[in-house]
Amino acid sequence: MRTSVDLPVSLSRDTAEPLTTQLADWLRRAMLDGALAPGERLPSTRALAAQLEVSRTVVTEAYQQLYAEGWLDGRHGSGTFVADMEAPTPPGETTYVPAPPAPPAAWIDLTAGEPWVRDYDQAAWKRAWRKAADLPPRAAPDPYGLPRLRELLADHLRRARGMAVGPENILVTRGTGNGLDLCALALLGGGGRAGVEDPGYHVARTVFAARGAEIVPCPVDEDGVIVDGLPTDLRVLYTTPAHQYPLGGRLPIPRRERLLAWARSTGATIIEDDYDAEFRYDVAPLPALYGLDPSRVVLLGTLSKTLAPDVGVGWLVGDPELVAGIARLRRAVADRTSGPVQQAVSTLLERGDLDRHLRRMRLEYARRRAAVVELLGPVCRLRGDTAGLHVLAELPASVVPALVERARERGVLLDSTGRHHHGQERLHGLVIGYGSASLADVRRGCRILADLIKNSFV
Repeated sequence: MRTSVDLPVSLSRDTAEPLTTQLADWLRRAMLDGALAPGERLPSTRALAAQLEVSRTVVTEAYQQLYAEGWLDGRHGSGTFVADMEAPTPPGETTYVPAPPAPPAAWIDLTAGEPWVRDYDQAAWKRAWRKAADLPPRAAPDPYGLPRLRELLADHLRRARGMAVGPENILVTRGTGNGLDLCALALLGGGGRAGVEDPGYHVARTVFAARGAEIVPCPVDEDGVIVDGLPTDLRVLYTTPAHQYPLGGRLPIPRRERLLAWARSTGATIIEDDYDAEFRYDVAPLPALYGLDPSRVVLLGTLSKTLAPDVGVGWLVGDPELVAGIARLRRAVADRTSGPVQQAVSTLLERGDLDRHLRRMRLEYARRRAAVVELLGPVCRLRGDTAGLHVLAELPASVVPALVERARERGVLLDSTGRHHHGQERLHGLVIGYGSASLADVRRGCRILADLIKNSFV
């Protein structure tokens, strides 16, 4: 609800500056400083004139000037409100003027990693949880996961990823982080060298280090992990070949084959995070590394991007002997995935609700991705726009920090490549996510960013 505010305005009659100009200047400063937030209702011209002991014409003309400049909006009879938009530059000024800091609820979040969770089939969701309530509590949860869910996931992976797997290949996890930890527990044995893409997913570095591994940064280019020069003494290599995080590359088939040949020759296990594999735009799907050589790869998947991170269900796919070993270790450390949650996901899969949701979100994300390309493509080089929920806007290192700060001042949250590097940063830019913002907000945020990028090179 939009509320009215009291204005502690003080006007001086001892200067040559007209009262109308003083009032308009005071209101502009209040909006720039954040004292007046977007959506707040201003006093009526009659009430403010009485408060300031000036003629109503003074207030009316000040409001009309701010209407013309875009600071205010409203219509006759409904009130006058602070405009919900980026702050315009007052006439005659050409220097950069930051807009008032946006309140958290009004931020446009263009950081990567989060999906859109506000558009889901409520009837299907409620039906799944009613079904889950029929499942009695278990005294000893199955470390593999519910048998029915593993069957349904095997069928889902055959249809969605072209992988011939059975329930014996699958262990139900709580998500990618949990899957990484179980792999580290089974494959690193409290030590060893673990290769992680650089730049790459910081959670993988954190999990492996917590299990006592030595982290080895493995360079990445625009296509994905660089195979030539990979160390020969790695026990595991973590990679995101479907849509590299954060640079956005899709590992080409020839390089996938070279990577698998490296794993066979060194005895290393590849941990394939199937990140963003569900979302592709104008390109054909590439086969999972696991499907090319199940003996050397463990594949991790999750519902975090397709449904919601809060669900807390993922899967680990591997050789049955390895999966059995991981299940034994899992039981030993009392790790488990919630039974009722697994039952709810089973119902969503069984009835086709998850597939319908995924098809709907593919179309929605495609529209947002098209908006990003349309608005940012003309002002910077974009990478990784053929898949996933983020793109990389490649920019000079000298302008990136200022762009992040200025965008935040104008209510747009951005992430840069810097924090994703383990070693020296080689490629600079902004990681633009379009999963968690609406299409309208993606457009607004990209327009603001495009304007900032153009101004940064003036």
